[in-house]
Amino acid sequence: MSEIKEVQKDILVTQDLSIGYKQGKKEQLCLLSDINLTIRRGEMVCLLGPNGAGKSTLMRTIAGIQSPLAGYTLVEGIPIRDRNFKEIAQLLSIVLTERINVGNLTVYHIVSLGRHPYTSWMGRLSEEDNDKIKGALEQVGLLHYADHFINQLSDGERQRVMIAKALAQDTPLIMLDEPTAHLDLPNRVDIMRLLHRLARETNKAILLSTHELDLALQAADVIWLMARGQTIKVGAPEDLVLNGSIEETFHNKSFIFDRKTGNFIMNYQKKQIIQVLGNDVMGFWTQRALSREGYQVTCEEAGNCSVKLLEDTMEWEIHRNGEVKKCRSIQELLAYLRTFLVFD
Repeated sequence: MSEIKEVQKDILVTQDLSIGYKQGKKEQLCLLSDINLTIRRGEMVCLLGPNGAGKSTLMRTIAGIQSPLAGYTLVEGIPIRDRNFKEIAQLLSIVLTERINVGNLTVYHIVSLGRHPYTSWMGRLSEEDNDKIKGALEQVGLLHYADHFINQLSDGERQRVMIAKALAQDTPLIMLDEPTAHLDLPNRVDIMRLLHRLARETNKAILLSTHELDLALQAADVIWLMARGQTIKVGAPEDLVLNGSIEETFHNKSFIFDRKTGNFIMNYQKKQIIQVLGNDVMGFWTQRALSREGYQVTCEEAGNCSVKLLEDTMEWEIHRNGEVKKCRSIQELLAYLRTFLVFD
């Protein structure tokens, strides 16, 4: 067994960590080895990767739920490998994906469970405990909902309650497993913004696994990028975009990653080239619609068909074989293009 080296005072350090599963008494299935990662105080890190890359295994191993095959996880310099559950609960808190369904409990009661590692076996809350609970609810904007039952809240509000519970637990590291799963777009954005703000305001380290690549690119300070059997790539979101790591990790023939926008674009089979004259917002959405229809869009003269954008009147002027046709919507434009495409 390797010795624990002296490490920098980061919140989280993984040292020569190997993750995987034990098969029988001697055999092991190692998913990834020699993992050396850090998270600093006040930093929000997003763990990204395709299904099957080992994200859940890594999260469980870091949290002490699953034993490592080798190596160590340290939180504030303390190895959690041989700690009991109460000691681990004072080092890290976890927010799971599952939707909570305890309708007979109030918001305050649920958040108070975060103080369990600090109370006696009777679970009696001290004045300090109550202050921590109220402070956590205030930080997530739910103090006025303290006496509400959990089943009276929306999914987004319920997730805020679970984040408040983690805050009340007052650990240096907060881990979240797909915290935006099952939420609509506005709530997904709100949760990611909240976590980013909390990392700054509380000076805690926040680690979350997510499939929300577009939001992670905007909100994360650092991204851990996992691919099956490959070394985890670490860096600022912008660096991983610019060096091609995002494209490489999520490569798929059905879509392409656009470095300019940070979005994935469906890779449609192209029918023919069409020229679009015009830029700005109207041009962007016109090009997007034409690409979906299967056209290869260019600003250069090409073929016998072009589309001129009349931004003053919000119209589209189609020039084809000397004929001109005006359309008043993108839907009308696409319908017209389909008619002559069939007969060409």
